[in-house]
Amino acid sequence: MPPSLEEKLRTFDSIVSWYGANRAEFRETLTRLGVACEFHRALPPEEYCGHATDFFAGQVGAPCALIPRIPLTARGHRDAIVIHPFSGSKRKNWPLASFRELAENLPYPVEWTAGPDETLSSAIRFANLADLAGWIAGAKLYIGNDSGITHLAAACGVKTIALFGPTAPEVWGPRGNNVKVLYRNPLDCLPVQEVLTAAKRLLDSS
Repeated sequence: MPPSLEEKLRTFDSIVSWYGANRAEFRETLTRLGVACEFHRALPPEEYCGHATDFFAGQVGAPCALIPRIPLTARGHRDAIVIHPFSGSKRKNWPLASFRELAENLPYPVEWTAGPDETLSSAIRFANLADLAGWIAGAKLYIGNDSGITHLAAACGVKTIALFGPTAPEVWGPRGNNVKVLYRNPLDCLPVQEVLTAAKRLLDSS
């Protein structure tokens, strides 16, 4: 562990972690440092039918129905729609051709974004999530698959359309008053027109 990280961890009175639940080496390292850390199960059990946020909140005694929010300052508001057409699994990706067709019919210019290992020539990329979040927050709308970036967009408060399939949106869908989740399984059966209609409605909402 880098000395700077070890020093930072020692400054906390206690740490609550979902990361270390299945990583013995991480738990052992914090124990060796003398850092008080409370570990929780990282994923709900298969039979769990509620929302994942409620599962995690319940583990620490927090109330249900919480809506994750990240307070930040948008990096300039602009008349643009951000699309991130990837996720951690190909099964959760709406076809890139469908995203491109959608982009051609949206009422605002589209700005594409992607991670460092995702191939997309026109993508705007960021070195860290804080800068990415501030940039997304300045857009009119965000559209993406079931991914961490989509959850980040929803938590930043930007109007968000999340495309889900095969993952259950009732468990893993992002929450928020400005969030619309569209589901199909398989996801490539989701019509472009349905996403376009949802986008226009969300853009027109106050």
